[in-house]
Amino acid sequence: MSVSHVIAVVGGTGPQGRGLAYRFALAGHRVVIGSRNVERASSTAEEINAKLAVPTVSAATNADAVAAGDVVLLAVPWAGHADLVGDLAEGLRGKIVISCVNPLGFDSAGPYGLMLAESAAEETQRLVPTARVVGAFHHVAAMSLWVSPAPLSHEDVLVCGDDALAKAVVMELAASVTGKVGVDAGALRMTRKLEPLTAVLISLNKTYKTRAGIAITGVPVAASA
Repeated sequence: MSVSHVIAVVGGTGPQGRGLAYRFALAGHRVVIGSRNVERASSTAEEINAKLAVPTVSAATNADAVAAGDVVLLAVPWAGHADLVGDLAEGLRGKIVISCVNPLGFDSAGPYGLMLAESAAEETQRLVPTARVVGAFHHVAAMSLWVSPAPLSHEDVLVCGDDALAKAVVMELAASVTGKVGVDAGALRMTRKLEPLTAVLISLNKTYKTRAGIAITGVPVAASA
């Protein structure tokens, strides 16, 4: 790890947020779990710290977590997303904001991607124009993140964004999960395709009783230093 960050995980009490918070802390970053309920955030922070050799995870309200972090991860449900981002807009300004939010629907036939005019990541960028929004970590299974500290080297993290420097930071953070830098998947608008793809992985997991991931072939991906 070349640079250490303070990473605020908004939605850190959920499975995906908890798993990514664990991986970031394991890689040496300081993590602040954000939640509307500080007691829930504290409980999750304690759970993560119990898995670490050196406890580096703390808890706060969403607003205080965002204020503390130089990088903010949004790992929240799609329902209420716009209201949450609006409430946190002041603190998100100028910061690297990672969105792994997946706008999905579920019916009797299973999961599906919602047909929207913009992705969750694009909505965040529209609501907070000065934020440096990057889409990433949509496709890594929450349980895979949590059950073992071993790098998920068989998977790739696809990273989308319009801010080249912010995207480079997030591509390096991807090594916290896979042991290698993320794959540059293009502009932020590409999240319109990445977010609903999560529904396909959920269907695969149900069919094959596994935790499916994404691996890109034909692209040279360097291991993290």
